[in-house]
Amino acid sequence: MVAVAIGLSASVVLGTQTMAQAQDTRSASRYQPEMVRALAASLGVSEKAAIERLDRQDAQQAKLAELRKGGIADDGAFFDASGKLTVNADDAGETARIEKAGLVARVPARGEAVLDEVKAELDALAAKKVPSGVVAWSVDLASDKVTVKVNNDRTAAAKAFLAQAAKHGAAVDIVRGQEELEPKAAIYPGSKMTFNNTSQWCSVGYGARDSSGRQYLVSAGHCIVNTLRYDGTAFAQGYKTRYALGTRSVDMGIATVNSGHSITTSVGTWGNTSPIAVQGSSRASSGAAICKSGATTGWTCGTVSSYNNTVTYTDRNGGPDTVVSGLAASSVCVEGGDSGGAYISGTQAQGMTSGGPTDQRCSGGVNSRGSSYFQPLDDALRYYGLTLNTN
Repeated sequence: MVAVAIGLSASVVLGTQTMAQAQDTRSASRYQPEMVRALAASLGVSEKAAIERLDRQDAQQAKLAELRKGGIADDGAFFDASGKLTVNADDAGETARIEKAGLVARVPARGEAVLDEVKAELDALAAKKVPSGVVAWSVDLASDKVTVKVNNDRTAAAKAFLAQAAKHGAAVDIVRGQEELEPKAAIYPGSKMTFNNTSQWCSVGYGARDSSGRQYLVSAGHCIVNTLRYDGTAFAQGYKTRYALGTRSVDMGIATVNSGHSITTSVGTWGNTSPIAVQGSSRASSGAAICKSGATTGWTCGTVSSYNNTVTYTDRNGGPDTVVSGLAASSVCVEGGDSGGAYISGTQAQGMTSGGPTDQRCSGGVNSRGSSYFQPLDDALRYYGLTLNTN
């Protein structure tokens, strides 16, 4: 009897553990693993705790949805830092109903509807004249205010904007000393990048990092200038180049990638196929199939012809000729502006466009007939001591 009782107890415990494990598995399967890992890292908790937080969040949202179906006309809701949902109620009666459902409730001084009206007024003001120096304004439900963030309040437009905002008294919180904002971009290799503040362009090469994790753009050396822009926004600063007009050169260079921007680990194909994941930089043998992504001719393909080529480039602007060594040759068609763009064979990154015939035109799309030279990527990574970012 004792042995049987022990056996039954063990079965009950095992069953409970199995049930808990099954519940954990179901919860985990509801969320993308990448999202769970990122949330856990940002909160400084375990992945299990991150999943539990997501579960609690979903449960609270579901309760609020039920209350709304039941006639609760809440005036906004927000999660606090601990993950607890607070609901804005209209009166004590609604507060009681919300709290009975297990949620936190409050009757705010203003609420979402009033704050939305204040923000809409500021939006209309900004539509008439951009308030340069005012970096952002938004409804903050937790503080029950419209928050206005300011970098520089000395411009005439900023002064007029802030004066209008101040008329709303305690409903607006003006926060000074904020950083300026700019668009942030994740840029595909092969995308168009312009030089400094001109309309001249090259194409984006590959992203890589040094031993400390600092991010770089690896490109053709003649594409490296002071400031590189993507869609008008400065995303990289020229750092080192081995290209010098009129002097025997190597056409490789790197630029530091500005904070907040990144070079993706997939090569853009200009709509021909899905972006190609970059999984390494193993050099393809001569004769291997290869494609390149560039801002002028898009996605063109061919084969590798040979390595260790030395060429003489003529400067179209009347400058001296330049001898460039260490290039690979290919039957891939390129035109002006494709320079720096990404060559890839299978999933292995190969290099960046260096040059091609002066008057070449790529009129046949992907299979355009032509030729080009590219700077092998593995040589550039080795020379600068960088590691390719891979997918």
